[in-house]
Amino acid sequence: MAKAKKLKSGSWRCLVYDYTDPEGKRHYESFTADSRKEAEFLAAQFALDKKDRCRSKKTFGQALDDYIAAREPVLSPRTIRNYKYIRNSEIQSIMGIPIADLTQEHIQAVINDDASVHSPKTVRDHHGLIAAVLKTERPSFALNTVLPKPVRPDLHIPSDSDVQKLIRLSSDTEMEIPILLAAFGPMRRGEICALQSDCIENNTVHVMRNMVKDQNGKWVTKSPKTYSGDRYIEFPDIVAEKLHGINGRITCLTPDALTCRFRRLIRRAGIKPFRFHDLRHYSASIQHALGVPDAYIMARGGWRTDTALKSIYRHTMDDHQKEMNELANSHFSELCNTKCNTKKKSP
Repeated sequence: MAKAKKLKSGSWRCLVYDYTDPEGKRHYESFTADSRKEAEFLAAQFALDKKDRCRSKKTFGQALDDYIAAREPVLSPRTIRNYKYIRNSEIQSIMGIPIADLTQEHIQAVINDDASVHSPKTVRDHHGLIAAVLKTERPSFALNTVLPKPVRPDLHIPSDSDVQKLIRLSSDTEMEIPILLAAFGPMRRGEICALQSDCIENNTVHVMRNMVKDQNGKWVTKSPKTYSGDRYIEFPDIVAEKLHGINGRITCLTPDALTCRFRRLIRRAGIKPFRFHDLRHYSASIQHALGVPDAYIMARGGWRTDTALKSIYRHTMDDHQKEMNELANSHFSELCNTKCNTKKKSP
C-alpha cells in the first residue's frame, strides 16, 4: 500500500500509480489530507475502485470492430459474417456511445427495441455479443439485462411415411443422396454439400468439412465449427450403394440450392411443409424412440451436449405417439380388468 508523506504545509500527501501512457510515461493520482490516515485511506479507495473504471476512448462500435478483427483468424467465416451483419445493421443505437459511458440503461433500451422486431433467440444472440465486447473492454461491468423469455420452437418432425414418400420421389435425382444422408445420418446441409468421395470408405462417412458463406457472401469449405462436428457415421447398405462409384463432391448443390429444391419436392409430395434440417430431427427422434442412448445419438449427429436433444429432438412424432398411447391404454385397461373389476366368488 502507498505510504503518505508529510508536506511542509503540514498536510499529508499520498501518490498512487494510475496508468502508463503509450509513450511509456507513468501517471499517478495525488491525494492530500490533513492526516496521514485520511490520505492513505483515500489512496487505498482509489486503488480499489480503479479496476471498475474504464479509460477506453473507443465507442462501442469501434470496440466491436476490434473484437471482430481479433477473432477473425480463428472463428468460423459464418460467425464473422453474422458479427459484421450485427455491426452494420443491428443494435445501432449504442454503436456511437463511448464504452466508458455505456450504462445498464443503454443496454436495456437497445434490447427492448431489438425484442420488438426479432425473436427471443436472436435478441439473446445480440446481447451475448454485447456482453462479450464489454467483458473485453470493461471486465468489471456486470450486466443484469432483462431478456425476453425463450419460446418453445414450433417444429414439425416428419413421419416415416413422409420420409418414404420423399425417398421415392427423389429416386435417381440430385436430391436422393442428400435426403438419405440427412434422414439416416443425420448430416447437416453444409456437411452434405462439402462431402467428397475421399471421406467415404465402404459404409462409413467421415464428416470433416462444412460449406458456409463467408463475410462476402461466397460459399467456402471449412472444418466443422466444433470438435464434435468432426465425426464418423456408419450408414446402412442402401446408402453406401448410392455413394459407390462417385468421385469428387457427392453433390454439386450449395446449401441454398439444396433448400430450394427440397421445398419443390415437398410440394410435389403433397405433405405438410417442413425444412430440410428437420430430417435431422427425424433421425434423432427415431433413434430415441428405438432406445438408442443419448451419447450415441449425439456422437452420430455431431452435438456437443444433449441440450439440443432435450429441447428439440425428443419431440415425439405423431405416428409413434399414437402407437405408444395405444400400448399404454391397453396396459391400463388390462390392469383394471384383472385387478379392479374381478369380483371374488363367494365360498
